[in-house]
Amino acid sequence: MGLLLIAEGSSIVEATSSLCGALSLHRVRTIEEATQYLEENPVRAVVIELPVSGCDTVTALSRIQARHAGLPIVVIGSSLGTKDVVRMTQLGAFQVLSASEPASEILQWIMQAREASSHLLEAPDSDAEAQPWKRYLVGQSWPMRVLGEMIRLVAPRRCTVLITGETGSGKEMVARAMHACSPRGQMPMVAINCSALPEQLLEAELFGYVKGAFTGAYTHRIGRIEHANRSTLFLDEIGEMPMSLQSKLLRVLQEREFQPLGTSETVRVDIRVIAASNSDLEEMVRKGRFREDLYYRLNVAPIQVPPLRRRRSDVPLLVRHFVQKICRLEDLPAKAVAAEAMVWLGNQSWPGNVRQLENAAEIAVALSGERLLLTLSDFAPVVSGSFEVGLPLVPDDGLDYNAVVDQFERGILERALQLADGSKKRAAELLRLKRTTFSAKLKSLNIETIDADADEEPESVSTSRVPALT
Repeated sequence: MGLLLIAEGSSIVEATSSLCGALSLHRVRTIEEATQYLEENPVRAVVIELPVSGCDTVTALSRIQARHAGLPIVVIGSSLGTKDVVRMTQLGAFQVLSASEPASEILQWIMQAREASSHLLEAPDSDAEAQPWKRYLVGQSWPMRVLGEMIRLVAPRRCTVLITGETGSGKEMVARAMHACSPRGQMPMVAINCSALPEQLLEAELFGYVKGAFTGAYTHRIGRIEHANRSTLFLDEIGEMPMSLQSKLLRVLQEREFQPLGTSETVRVDIRVIAASNSDLEEMVRKGRFREDLYYRLNVAPIQVPPLRRRRSDVPLLVRHFVQKICRLEDLPAKAVAAEAMVWLGNQSWPGNVRQLENAAEIAVALSGERLLLTLSDFAPVVSGSFEVGLPLVPDDGLDYNAVVDQFERGILERALQLADGSKKRAAELLRLKRTTFSAKLKSLNIETIDADADEEPESVSTSRVPALT
């Protein structure tokens, strides 16, 4: 497999004859030619030399990533601003370079992209069968492939790992993948959330205690650290650990020994520690809220989990994974997701990351009832919440405009009816519509409703019951 070059005019890459020979270069001039070539030929990396005629860079990146998620893309252009570089990186570019860079530097980055793809672009299904730890990582985007490679390299070692990332990004799944990939994977991983317990209970849970160590200690209890002997101890939200316990944890990391509460007996353990935090621990160290020596002990092998907005091409895979998982747990028949809904979901920013996406899938399965196809209306609670609603992206094969608009409108109408407990009158008021207009929209979209207004008093009648008109 070689390198695909997209360049309209004179090419910097082609000008270096040795580079062409080293990478088995194939050149095309348009994004249409590139997508067609990629459908028929495997490549190690793509280089885009700007400008590309008839297509802006954002569109070019999006179209390639949509069909070939994770393929390293190097962009070379002149007059690129900081915003351009950031935007292209967010869309999945492996590297963005200025055309004025030395040829040797451009060559170096292209070679890095080529080498990176050599072990990252394997078939995910065969990977999951050969390496079961990969079942914890759902996604084929470039950030997820890099993350998987870091886990593969670091997991067999004994070194302490610090996993950082936003809330809901999947830090615990990364920890479980690392444990499963390690020689300790046959033993169960022991996990504890440092923010879930007050200081005294957290200390007792971690270190254990002997009978009579404190009021209420009626028996001897082994702590989580000892339970994790010959296995992995996962400390979630390590930034919330009280300072008094941080010094005791430091000794565990340094000496691999500790003393349970109420005894001077020392217990030695063989553990591997993985910690996770959504806080900026460096900033906490500067403010005196986290021990500096503990931070450096934990941060031996740092791993950053990308937020979902940095790997939006993984959204379809994640949605299908969650829907299948929920249907299996609820003993429901398998359900699918409509194309329009999938396009819309893939265009959201997901501030709550993977956890928010899973919640959205669970709500959609519940609202779909007996239907086997999840539509945009099933994600109505997401639409109506404090959520960034983006315009749908138009896929390469196009979409049904009227169907997308109908699905979006259906979601709003059904959500209004839910909030109004089925009352058409109150639902129409929520949407600032006349009731006749609201009823007409329900009829045009074939939305069936139960007449919850039938028992309400008409506005102009106080003594007689008049059937509600629908």
